[in-house]
Amino acid sequence: MRHARLIASMAAIALVASACGAAGGGATPPEDAGGGGIPIELAGSLSPQDAAAAAAGVNAFGFDLHRAVATDAANTVTSPLSASVLLAMVAAGAGGTTADEMVEVLRLEGPRDTRYAALLADLTADSDVTLAVANSLWAAEGHPFEDDYVEFVRGTFGATLDEVDLGSQDTADRIDDWVDEHTEGLIEDIAEDLGLPSGQAVLVLLNAVYFLGTWTTTFDEGDTRDAPFQLADGTEVEVPTMHRSDPELETARADGFTVARLPYGEDERFGMEVLLPDEDVDLDELLAGLDADTWRRAVDDLTPSMRSELALPTFELEWDAQLNDALQALGMTSVFGGGDLTPMSPANPWLDTVVQKTYIRVDEEGTEAAAVTGGVTVLSAGGPPPFLVDRPFAFTVSDRQTGTILFLGTVHDPRG
Repeated sequence: MRHARLIASMAAIALVASACGAAGGGATPPEDAGGGGIPIELAGSLSPQDAAAAAAGVNAFGFDLHRAVATDAANTVTSPLSASVLLAMVAAGAGGTTADEMVEVLRLEGPRDTRYAALLADLTADSDVTLAVANSLWAAEGHPFEDDYVEFVRGTFGATLDEVDLGSQDTADRIDDWVDEHTEGLIEDIAEDLGLPSGQAVLVLLNAVYFLGTWTTTFDEGDTRDAPFQLADGTEVEVPTMHRSDPELETARADGFTVARLPYGEDERFGMEVLLPDEDVDLDELLAGLDADTWRRAVDDLTPSMRSELALPTFELEWDAQLNDALQALGMTSVFGGGDLTPMSPANPWLDTVVQKTYIRVDEEGTEAAAVTGGVTVLSAGGPPPFLVDRPFAFTVSDRQTGTILFLGTVHDPRG
């Protein structure tokens, strides 16, 4: 079935699913894959130790990525979870050195690591907040894909799969509609950022994350007032700031910063950790030395403490960036050209573009946030080069069978 086309792949997967159910290693692809959500069968299948290890991998990659894309004095909002899942779906189709690089950068156990999907199933099973994750594949009509790759991504990540014309504006519009739907309208489009429509594209991969959480203790809107906020250059500005008097917070001291946790919901499983640099420490300086281990130690040290006041600015941010350069700087190089994606497709496409777009709003009620990460594979990086005869040239007229050259010439001026 190596060269089976996409429709045949989908049919084969359906047969496997109906014959095997959830037995074996992976979860059965959902009967209705329209949502692109993580299969519920994976919830609870991950041990606490494996869950912690998978989360640590997401976090470590997330800090690496954030440092690589953050710029001085500019707001930056990344989603380690969204980027990790999107690239894990690409890694599932990688082999050789390409797979090795992706496994190392993403901290996977192997190119087809199911821990991330099981972690997502566990995260989204909590009902104290709204956390929805969706994945989708958009494959070029008639392009061959390996059956086991399609089966793995659909069965493990619950990805929907559509065979479409990636060179049409209609498909680009459908992709944008998918993004809008799975981020509750917070992120409206990504197709143009991915270079769509494109006749060179053979596969578009998408991950969407939507989060909505209400503070365990909400802020009174009447206590929100303008307060001074000092920018990196020393300029002081007035910004709307929420206040609570005499709050009990979980806080911890770390090298160069203090962390405070603001929980969501009744069970407080999810929370926002605010890392406030010491007055003599610049935020960019803090970020340069901040990694997943430093963050984890600080969070593990959180203890309840009384504060005379809590003041937190309200904010609403949108951010987007192409991640190609950052990922290559982290060591994920060959997948962007000349690498091995034959486990995905016998045509061995290359990863051309990876884009992430994020949104977050923090106010008196809580936090609403969304992220979309998209990737596009093409048959060659940037498409085939042109052949432009726009300068003096030579030519021959020859016999292919014997190799005899009948004419040989040089042309300095085609006008003769």
